[in-house]
Amino acid sequence: GKDIITLAGRVMSIRGQGGLTFCDLFDGSGREAQAGTMQLLLKKDEMNEQVYTLFADAVDIGDIIEATGVAYTTKRGEQALFVQSWTMLTKSLLPLPEKWHGLSDDDERYRKRYLDILINPNVRELFEKKAKFWQVTRRFLEELGFLEVETPTLELTTGGAEATPFAAHHKDFDLDVYLRISVGELWQKRLMAAGFPRTFEIGRVYRNEGSSPEHIQEFTNMECYAAYMPFSEGKSLVQQLYRTLANEVFGTSIFTTRGHVFDLEKEWIEIDYADEIKKQTGVDIFAASIEEITARLNELGVKYEGTNLERLTDTLWKYCRKHISGPAFLVNHPLLVAPLSKTLASDVRKTEMFQVILAGSEMGRAHAELNDPIEQARRFAVQQELLKAGDEEAMMADNDFVEMLEHGMPPTFGFGFGERLFTFMADKPIRETQLFPLVKPRTQ
Repeated sequence: GKDIITLAGRVMSIRGQGGLTFCDLFDGSGREAQAGTMQLLLKKDEMNEQVYTLFADAVDIGDIIEATGVAYTTKRGEQALFVQSWTMLTKSLLPLPEKWHGLSDDDERYRKRYLDILINPNVRELFEKKAKFWQVTRRFLEELGFLEVETPTLELTTGGAEATPFAAHHKDFDLDVYLRISVGELWQKRLMAAGFPRTFEIGRVYRNEGSSPEHIQEFTNMECYAAYMPFSEGKSLVQQLYRTLANEVFGTSIFTTRGHVFDLEKEWIEIDYADEIKKQTGVDIFAASIEEITARLNELGVKYEGTNLERLTDTLWKYCRKHISGPAFLVNHPLLVAPLSKTLASDVRKTEMFQVILAGSEMGRAHAELNDPIEQARRFAVQQELLKAGDEEAMMADNDFVEMLEHGMPPTFGFGFGERLFTFMADKPIRETQLFPLVKPRTQ
């Protein structure tokens, strides 16, 4: 007996010749972008003529139909269906864009992302990869005993990063709140004090700042915290995670992106923050005055905002960073630019943290988390002065967090990275890797 089966999907193409009609039906199943397409064949002589004619007259590309018939294999070895009957499930009133000329304008593609994904298999594949990227991250951490947690996205004070937040109002409590700018750094540290040995969170973060190929206002980050983990062990954890992501999601360790090439399987070099700035610009950041740094930035033709030492030092480093392909660990950050890190026992001007540098960009950062409440309160006070002086990116003080530290938080390794890593591996601007990036409404 021949197998009678019923299929449903969207008509992606129709070709008629004589009493034959061929049609491609797409239902999106199958992991590969091209899978999920089945060829339908209708023969005028071998089915009810009215049913055949109605199909020819009524069905357009874009319609969603159901078809029942006998499965067979074409000469090319592809699965096909010899149709006996069909039903219209959804009539498409607007035509699909043509495959090649269709959606060329980015704004239009983002506005009608559903069409972009439907007609561009490579866009669909990008989002399947992105899902896998977070899946692999989650599995990697769970296998190492990290507990997945969810922390608040609405906060009274934003912590864990330096960024301008979005503000909102909580009606019931009549309170002004902020959307979080980090994935619960100060909350996850409270969980360390609570006795959880290892936690992580993958979640959305909001920063009310400018856009660029690397920056967007809403995106996904991951942060994880491990009590009692030595800093050196944390380094190899991060290295292993990046190599796993590269090989499992992209099937390679070598990437070409933003004019750089890097190989994650190679040895990761260590770069000293102050030494590298001195090497590239001649400035000794521990000795230079605000005037000297400003003068050097002007000579280098680097635009900068903010006139305090922290912002200027950071700007100087960012100039140097874009010349480094990596993979590298940037180490020994000055205390000034690391308000949540422990200082080095050997040099109190520097902190125990690292950033991963790939393709001239920062791709994640780790800290030996500061757990001294007196020092933390002092650093929050410094940040408060910066805020008062108009630095919108400075960190808000969180007194409840300091109180938690007074109860005692174990020594903790903390690490975070964002979907920026995915965008670099995929060599796409970050806007392209959002399913539905925000677009301004059309003016009528």
